[in-house]
Amino acid sequence: MDMQDPGVSAVFDHPAFDDHEQVVFCSDAETGLRAIIAIHDTRLGPALGGCRMWAYGSSGEAVTDALRLSRGMTYKNSLAGLDLGGGKSVIIGDPGRDKTPALLAAFGRHVETLGGRYTTAEDVGISTEDMEQVATATSHARGTPATGLGDPSPYTALGILSGIKAALAHRTGSDEIAGRRIVLQGLGHVGWHLADLLAKEKARLVVADVDASTAERAEAAFGAERAEADSAHRIEADVFAPCALGAGLNARTIPELGAGIVAGAANNQLATEADGERLMARGVLYAPDYAINAGGVISIALSKPGGDDTAVMERVTAIGETLRQIFVRADADGLPTDVVADAIARERLERAGARADPLQTETV
Repeated sequence: MDMQDPGVSAVFDHPAFDDHEQVVFCSDAETGLRAIIAIHDTRLGPALGGCRMWAYGSSGEAVTDALRLSRGMTYKNSLAGLDLGGGKSVIIGDPGRDKTPALLAAFGRHVETLGGRYTTAEDVGISTEDMEQVATATSHARGTPATGLGDPSPYTALGILSGIKAALAHRTGSDEIAGRRIVLQGLGHVGWHLADLLAKEKARLVVADVDASTAERAEAAFGAERAEADSAHRIEADVFAPCALGAGLNARTIPELGAGIVAGAANNQLATEADGERLMARGVLYAPDYAINAGGVISIALSKPGGDDTAVMERVTAIGETLRQIFVRADADGLPTDVVADAIARERLERAGARADPLQTETV
């Protein structure tokens, strides 16, 4: 294909393209599978990152998501101290209508062709049970009881809790959650577990979700106040915890923020690089998403079948210390926290030296 063909240049000239090592477009006519696997950087090891299934408005949106999320995984794995690179996959389709066992198995076959350069796991729209179906067609799937500790969501939520405490301590001098008003936007797997943890810590919890019935269940289960998902960021609170989809912090929403701390589980929370500057200018302490939400990938990378999660728990709770270091360095250098987190992640990548052999078959 001519390199000037728009189908090629649309990827190489894409704003989110960051010297990605490999972008694979996957299809299967029999099952209707359309998926994208993006491998960003394998200098630290083979790429690990979840699979997201979403009804994207266009294939271009799916490409953007795959490129941005895979880069985020490189930085997440680096900051977490894991010897793993960054990758991500997206399946284009409505998970409630289009997902079938055959489609998931077809996706697994595509993962298998990469020979271990990419290992997948669950993400938005993909459950532990779905990943078990993917695993029938590839040995490079994680996040199932057979491959480790199963659902990584509780570990992601625990890491978010640790990060919220670190942010509170940095901003207020105390990591006490009891009595703090915390607005949680998004009640998926991670958001629900986080709501449970915050309720047990006696936070004054406000919950919001695009699914009104889910928000109502959380209101009853956790004694929470309920809010509308699209306006939750405006509520006056100690902490705003975005746990839905990305790009929620942008030129429109940042001036409206009602909390002095943003610390949540959503990936790619900043719509643009300028939004970190906007948060700093407003005096909002931001816990960079890929630093605070690394608990799940830690559980996938370090766990072994059998249920002993001691090493995982130690690394997950250390997320708070990682964030403390980011906050201190950001203050000292007068830089946004996301810029500092990026710098720390890149420093480790650069120490790793030249990129790994593209034909490596090492597994997680």
